[in-house]
Amino acid sequence: MWKALHQLARPERLYQFSGRLVPWFAISGLAALLLGWAWGFGFAPADYQQGDSFRIMYIHVPAAMWSMGIYASMAIAAFIGLVWQMKMADLVSAAMAPVGAVFTFIALVTGSAWGKPMWGTWWIWDARLTSELVLLFLYMGVIALWHAFDDRRTAGRAAGVLILVSVVNLPIIHFSVQWWNTLHQGSSGILQQAIAPVMRTPLRWAIIGYLLVFITLTLMRLRNLILLTERHRPWAIDVAKRGEQA
Repeated sequence: MWKALHQLARPERLYQFSGRLVPWFAISGLAALLLGWAWGFGFAPADYQQGDSFRIMYIHVPAAMWSMGIYASMAIAAFIGLVWQMKMADLVSAAMAPVGAVFTFIALVTGSAWGKPMWGTWWIWDARLTSELVLLFLYMGVIALWHAFDDRRTAGRAAGVLILVSVVNLPIIHFSVQWWNTLHQGSSGILQQAIAPVMRTPLRWAIIGYLLVFITLTLMRLRNLILLTERHRPWAIDVAKRGEQA
């Protein structure tokens, strides 16, 4: 296992391995997402309180879940990069950050759209909404730090420190509805067990779809970052030439 991990720490091997995985994750992710959305928007019954407005859940909930999941994954990669000095781990964090920022933005926008009919307002400085907004700023901070230094190793260390320090925001987001009196509804459980099965099943497909799309986009970005950082290496030059010829 450790030998395989060390092999993947080599830029060329990681680039090739990621390329083989992209089509599989992309196809399965789009299939799961389309299944969840078609089922949820087209066939799930209306909620007895919220009517059809609850259907935004199939966009909002997966985005909100994985906005935190992606940041947690970045923290793991940042820890590996700082402790074991693996530069590929830094690239993994950098590849994840923009995807996580987009998911967080989607969660905030759809949450505001869902809050309008439920709360009568687009935005309120609710504990859950505010801490999720802070998460978006943290993603932006990581991206800014990554681009603030010409030296990739220094950039990776700076971004890694920010990620590990600010990961404390994740439990604040998760437990905010329990720790404070907020307008945001309580948790439906890790496995959404509080949701009726006829609505829960398409939601789970959407959650799986978001995860697989996230992995796809991360692998695609990772391949680009590897080529950028290794652009002076013979293998990267060969890959670039083959791309131009194609």
